[in-house]
Amino acid sequence: MKKLLKTVIVITIALILYSFTNKEETYTLTIEVKDLRNSKGVIQYALYNKDGSIPDEDYKKYFKILKGEIINGSSEVSFKNLPKGKYAVNILHDENKNGKVDKGLILPTEGIGFSNFQTIGFTNRPNFSKASFHLNKDIKMKIKVIYM
Repeated sequence: MKKLLKTVIVITIALILYSFTNKEETYTLTIEVKDLRNSKGVIQYALYNKDGSIPDEDYKKYFKILKGEIINGSSEVSFKNLPKGKYAVNILHDENKNGKVDKGLILPTEGIGFSNFQTIGFTNRPNFSKASFHLNKDIKMKIKVIYM
């Protein structure tokens, strides 16, 4: 009986120690947008974690996606429990709530934005390498929404 009790205690201690050492740290990424041209629709926040995933006009290559309510021309969401890594963010002011980038002849008719970008143009096109950042702590970032 004593031998069985010792075995149970040893196994319990081993499981407790294993549960403490095997947990991967996770972080929260909070994204804020301001100065939207109106409060119509939603803000679509797409998070990417792979090279070559941006541009993604059809939203098929994202890692996680959230939609945020617009209040007084601003919106904010938080991606929680993210593992340490390299990420990039793509934002769409989806005024008609159809989940895609609407275009005129060539350019988007709704607002778009990317992490690390203040302007977008033919010579300054977003890609994962330019838009990416390292997440190794909780971060709150502001992203500018650009209307073309």
